[in-house]
Amino acid sequence: MDLFRLADDDDDRYGRFLGVSHPRDTTIQVIISLALGIGAFLAFCVLRPRWPSLYAARKKKHEHGALPELPDTMFGWIIPIWRINDQQVLASAGLDAYTFLKFFQMAMKFCAVTLFFSLIVVKPVHDAYEPDPVKNSTDPENPDHGDMRRSIDLFDVHTHNHTLPRWPDDLETDYLWMYVVFAYLFTAIAVYMIFSYTRRIIEVRQEYLGSQTTITDKTIRLSGIPADLQDEEKIKEFIESLDIGKVESATLCRNTKELDQAMVDRMNTVRRLEEAYTVHLGYRRVERNLESLPISQPPPPTNVAEGASGVEPDEDDALVLSNGQPHVRPYARERPKTTIRYGRFKLQSQQVDAIDYYEEQLRQADEKIKQLRQTTMNPTPVAFVTMDSVAACQMAIQAVLDPSPLQLIASPSPAPSDVIWTNTYLSRRSRMARAWSVTVVILFLSIFWSVIFVPVAGLLNTDTIGRILPQVKVFLEEHKNIKSLVNTQLPTLIASLLMVLVPYLYYWLSTYQGWVSQGDLELSAISKNFLFTFINFFVIFTVLGTASQFYQFFERFGDALRDFRKVAYTLANSLQQLLNFYVNFIILQGLGLFPFRLLEIGSVLLYPIYLMGAKTPRDYAELVQPPVFSYGFYLPTSLLIYIICMVYSVLHSSWQVLLAGFAYFALGHFVYKYQLLYAMDHQQHSTGRGWGMICDRIFVGLVFFQLTTAGQLILKQAIPRSLLMVPLIIATIWTSFAYGNTYKPLLRFIALRSVKRAEQMGYTDEPDDPISTEYNPNRNPWADADSARVRWETEPRHVRAKGAGNDSELRFINPSLVAPLDSVWIADKNARNDQGYGAQGDGVLGQV
Repeated sequence: MDLFRLADDDDDRYGRFLGVSHPRDTTIQVIISLALGIGAFLAFCVLRPRWPSLYAARKKKHEHGALPELPDTMFGWIIPIWRINDQQVLASAGLDAYTFLKFFQMAMKFCAVTLFFSLIVVKPVHDAYEPDPVKNSTDPENPDHGDMRRSIDLFDVHTHNHTLPRWPDDLETDYLWMYVVFAYLFTAIAVYMIFSYTRRIIEVRQEYLGSQTTITDKTIRLSGIPADLQDEEKIKEFIESLDIGKVESATLCRNTKELDQAMVDRMNTVRRLEEAYTVHLGYRRVERNLESLPISQPPPPTNVAEGASGVEPDEDDALVLSNGQPHVRPYARERPKTTIRYGRFKLQSQQVDAIDYYEEQLRQADEKIKQLRQTTMNPTPVAFVTMDSVAACQMAIQAVLDPSPLQLIASPSPAPSDVIWTNTYLSRRSRMARAWSVTVVILFLSIFWSVIFVPVAGLLNTDTIGRILPQVKVFLEEHKNIKSLVNTQLPTLIASLLMVLVPYLYYWLSTYQGWVSQGDLELSAISKNFLFTFINFFVIFTVLGTASQFYQFFERFGDALRDFRKVAYTLANSLQQLLNFYVNFIILQGLGLFPFRLLEIGSVLLYPIYLMGAKTPRDYAELVQPPVFSYGFYLPTSLLIYIICMVYSVLHSSWQVLLAGFAYFALGHFVYKYQLLYAMDHQQHSTGRGWGMICDRIFVGLVFFQLTTAGQLILKQAIPRSLLMVPLIIATIWTSFAYGNTYKPLLRFIALRSVKRAEQMGYTDEPDDPISTEYNPNRNPWADADSARVRWETEPRHVRAKGAGNDSELRFINPSLVAPLDSVWIADKNARNDQGYGAQGDGVLGQV
């Protein structure tokens, strides 16, 4: 009998385990998720055309010609998003977004194929031959249900014969071959999809990157430079002596720690001076911008001169331009004051004029920075070497340059805007110490999550609550719907919250490891967050099974190790009991939470808080910047759900997991497609390196799936058939190593043949060419994407905000060495003082 068709008189047996629950639980989960999801989706459809500053921020900022304009109707935007093809995704969002969306396509296909077999073969066979898992659940008052009861007593000290419970003889039929056949079949399907999608991604990646000629594609990052070569000219001579190619430029990273700190201090002074000017001038605009969020906080100060100049402002200019509205100072304001402390231990204080004080601080900061820029700074063993061609760069990257280990190591370079310059002057010893320290912290965190996660889940179980609060248990027994919420919905919600909040902690830890680029930091965050979701949420939860068995598991763990069959038996039983929990989890993630991600509920909720604290034009300009899409926050959860779908693909009621998984990946592909193309920024140099990490973790999930299938066969006393999983596990591990050796290098490097082929076919990337979405056999269909991204990938972030740059900003150089020391950004041109440290009235952000 299917879990969705059980009678109400089975409630008590359902409620004894987390996961073995009444169909009421899943029904309530679907209702709650649909209510949340539909409400959020309708809210998004209403607010999207009204708030383009939030929901079309990326499209308005970059204006990619490859993307269609979405209609302002309530539902008219859905079909255009669905029709956007891969070529348009590449042209506007790059390889990282392309590979991310390809993973969701692959997961959808896998869930669809396995769901087909599950409904046609797996479910009918289970219904015909296997007993109902609920009727065989642990009911100590029902002797007819003793088979599954004995699985709970598996670790009982009174069990001395160590014999596994016998499965009924009439079930020892050939139907158990179904587990073996479908384990091989589903593994073959998953592996075929991995290789098929990898070939396609490699083909696109080689053609896409092979046609690029940006400074990033011609630059190598050289690390481990010995002391005798730490000079630009010597590095250039060394590289050219290898006959790889000519060197256009070599930038040796230097220890600019003092200069970087001086720039940070100067920016803090600039912000305080801007606040002082804003308080003093007191400009306010009467009407708010209708495209901004409806908060009563007045908009930013504006520029009278430029508003009357007749220049047509864009949406962002509404933050600093007047749009023809007159501005007056409502009343004479006193110049603001600030408190300075001096003397021993800063015990004495004095009130001084804030504007004069911060202008003097700014003048001193500028002088200090100019002096530091003229000093000779100590070199570091890291350099960025730009070759004369992409082919020469790739030859240097793929070659071993020096016979000494850890010396003169060439690797692909990040984009200039993605270099974390504060980490370039860290020593190897410091970087290794940071990496090991973060690893130790993560190890302790893993133990911490393992210790607290299951006891918290135990408190959410009715039986466990009854031991502590008997009255609460009586209340829950009398109210079945509330009991259902406590047993299944509440654990699912807490698990979802943990998977949303904990990645922020792991991302913060990744920033302290000393990564040289934002792309490396992003990949590190993906690895850490997947480790958390897979180990702490899936493996530990499965190993420990239901919360009521937490302490018994550890008490009898030594006895279990004497017989591996007992371990596999208990794990298989635990997986079956947790099926409904994972179904509810996937439903909540897909139907309930994806529409909230589309709504960007976090940005909407935080916007009033940030707006209430905004005072200066700089603060208001930062409010309308597109939110950043971080793959490290979203990819690990999707990988975990893909693995859950694989693990449950041959188990009883597997169709429920696969159907929920298919809905999750279908909705996820649509939501992330919109966010990556229209709403959110992703600023790392797009190279698609994350696909290798995705496939490695899918192989791990396949091995776990095969071990689970072997455990199910052991559970049913089919020991010989369970041994047939051993060759499959070995073959999967061997395939993963073969994949790493043959395919992953092409996901890291660019083949020289791809570079030469692009040159021979005359692919060009003229900046003024429009981005065409039509196929032309005489040119690379993705070369135009490169021209659209040249400026975005090479300009520093502050130049992107200003919309202008110069030649020095297109080189690999620390911005602290060349960034202009702009004055403060306020609206009154006449407020500029004689020293030039007053307001700048050109309406351009004075970014440093």
